[in-house]
Amino acid sequence: MKLNIIKKDYGICINNPNHFLAFSDFTVSDGIDIVENVNIIKAKDEFKATAKRAETFNQSNGSYIAQATDSLDYFENTYDDLTIFTFMASDVELEQFTDKLKVANSHKGFVEARIDLSHVIYIDRVISPKDLLKIFKVVAGTKSRVLAKMDLPLHIQNILNSDDFLAVLANVPETDSGLLDINNAEYDDIDFDELEIRISDAVEISLEDAFEKLELTFGILDYFVSEGILIGDLVEAGTDLLNESDVTSDIQDAMEAQILKSLADVNVISLLLSAMATERDLTNNKIREIHIQDDFLTGEILGLAISNQIAGTKAAFNFNKYYTLKPGIIYGLPPILDGIFAGLIAGCITKVFEE
Repeated sequence: MKLNIIKKDYGICINNPNHFLAFSDFTVSDGIDIVENVNIIKAKDEFKATAKRAETFNQSNGSYIAQATDSLDYFENTYDDLTIFTFMASDVELEQFTDKLKVANSHKGFVEARIDLSHVIYIDRVISPKDLLKIFKVVAGTKSRVLAKMDLPLHIQNILNSDDFLAVLANVPETDSGLLDINNAEYDDIDFDELEIRISDAVEISLEDAFEKLELTFGILDYFVSEGILIGDLVEAGTDLLNESDVTSDIQDAMEAQILKSLADVNVISLLLSAMATERDLTNNKIREIHIQDDFLTGEILGLAISNQIAGTKAAFNFNKYYTLKPGIIYGLPPILDGIFAGLIAGCITKVFEE
């Protein structure tokens, strides 16, 4: 069945004159519906406003379900009898921080910002309400699993899919009388295991495509933001152990420049990200053999490796000093993170005075 897609500046209608059997969490929906139109409408997220807009937009005055949204940006992927529409709404964009570093930011701030990746999935088959509900659960579970696997920065995870929507559509059985009893109708005999694999793969591809189309990638500065660490905090901690007379604006500027230069080093990035990932796993008790209260040398070992990567063995003395005294922001960091940031600062301050 070829669908009709009607686009206007305030909405998109997916139309099937032969009707859909639909299961959705839409703003205007009864959960399970038989409808001619699936409307995605630019409207406030309330029933009356969305329904009013959908009525004026509705194709052929047919029955409908409708979803309120802030963005009509979408793309479509088709695989034989499976079509997946992915709707994207994002308040986050990449900003150039230095020539070699970018950071994801939002004009709304990360309390109000949102990234929503929503789906309307159509299977060109006659599928029972029971199987439609199972497919709905498969899609929701796949989205959750794939996004968790991406291991995005925490502040991005916190704003992701807080207002996404999902509809699963199939064909309506034909009847001689024109009246449909969905509980007793004849449905296609489907291989659900095979269909589940296909749908899961399609959803995973759609999410990867969505991040690519939104040009949303994440780097070391984004993971710093997720840990609440600012470059200014690192500069302050790096100069905290210097003699007061040595802390000039030139030294502070040189320290900041060296930190940013070091954060463009792939080896430094790899060590920092490895340590932060390990810290998250330990904090969430993901490693059975290790407990957060255990005595760790990991931070010290990785911190020393980072300082050595930046400034060679000359940085070892400064690393021991910063790791032991834990100036500024380092003092409040958990195990492992205090070591790697002591290493970053020690390597940078050694490099500054070396040059």
